[in-house]
Amino acid sequence: MRIFITVIFLALLTVSSSLFADSREQAKRIHDRLTGSPPTVAMLDAMENAIAVQNDPALAASYAIDGAPGIAANGHFYTTVLKNWVTPWTNEAQDPFVPLNDYSATVIGMVREDTDFRELLSGNIIYTGNVSGIPAYSRSNNNHYQYLEASGANLGDSAVLVQGVQSSVTGIPANAVAGVMTTRAAGRAYFVDGTNRAMFRFTLLNHWCMDLEQLKDTHLPTDRIRQDISRSPGGDSTLFLNQCVGCHSGMDPMAQAFAYYEFSYPSEDQRPGLTEDERKDIGEVVYTDAVVQPKYHINENNFPYGYVTPNDHWTNYWRLGDNSGKVGWLNPASNSGSVDLAINDAYAEGDGAASLGTELANTEAFAHCQVKKVFRAVCLREPMGSEKADFDLFVANFKVGYQLKSVFAEVAGYCSDHLK
Repeated sequence: MRIFITVIFLALLTVSSSLFADSREQAKRIHDRLTGSPPTVAMLDAMENAIAVQNDPALAASYAIDGAPGIAANGHFYTTVLKNWVTPWTNEAQDPFVPLNDYSATVIGMVREDTDFRELLSGNIIYTGNVSGIPAYSRSNNNHYQYLEASGANLGDSAVLVQGVQSSVTGIPANAVAGVMTTRAAGRAYFVDGTNRAMFRFTLLNHWCMDLEQLKDTHLPTDRIRQDISRSPGGDSTLFLNQCVGCHSGMDPMAQAFAYYEFSYPSEDQRPGLTEDERKDIGEVVYTDAVVQPKYHINENNFPYGYVTPNDHWTNYWRLGDNSGKVGWLNPASNSGSVDLAINDAYAEGDGAASLGTELANTEAFAHCQVKKVFRAVCLREPMGSEKADFDLFVANFKVGYQLKSVFAEVAGYCSDHLK
């Protein structure tokens, strides 16, 4: 009998040790995914306790991000993982290794402070550095942020990465500020040259996880398509009707919100000896209040009867037709700006980039995209079909307060247990 009891005790001890080891290994996986570095023994103990005793992997993940009681986080979540996560949004090549800039720093700060993430595309907010010897923020270079990154300072420290009012820092009028879309880095990437359609397209790519091809609708009005789009490309009008209309009928009316923006940089004559990229690196965002940028009127002879942009008033035709359900507009049309009921009470309309940013951020597409990007970064894969209910719950939780840091914590806890 005594031998039998001893065997049972040893078996229970083995099971208990196995569970203990599993919780510790799960804690380590969470820390690795969220910081890219191993935890200290004290941190690992705290995270393991959150999993094994409190049955809360998300709490363990939050410890890795911001520290456990009495135990400081190493800051790598903000300085490395989050920085690499957001950086592709800041350039057309979607390169994760370009230097820190005002766009990426602002996202990092917003995540750290649990700011409503919908303000990303509309808020008058910017984050700047506060370390010894740092050069002042400049509208014409990125030296401030490159110095901050090179200093190795912890971007998770609110004394190092400091919130400010974007209009006060950049000099762009408050009514013209639209979150990260009006940062210098965004302007360098998407307002430079071209027709400002790039700002609209890459905002969808980065924050709806959809490109224009996925949003094509050839049944919408064509009255707002600009003059530079030929109605018979290659002499074939059917190409315009079956292809070009699909994107431009929705994009052009909304990209009108950016009509007053330009990224200005020196010409070759002004700065001889510099490459075009080098000249762009010393350019700055320009806002001409109530004056449409000339780029909106280029190539007017392609179709002289096309739309001539008079101001920055945008209209969202995508609230009708195929994209009315695909995008999932969360606000009624009247919440985005003025609505002309004589046209159609389903259209959302507004003036300027910030109101458009509000329209784009208040969608199911925006919420799903943020969660999907977190899932890819933490789980290193796409969510599987069998995980739809779990994924939908992450999205629903995110929409409660639009706090992205909690999504990282929830998803890290989930994936650490589903990727053993």
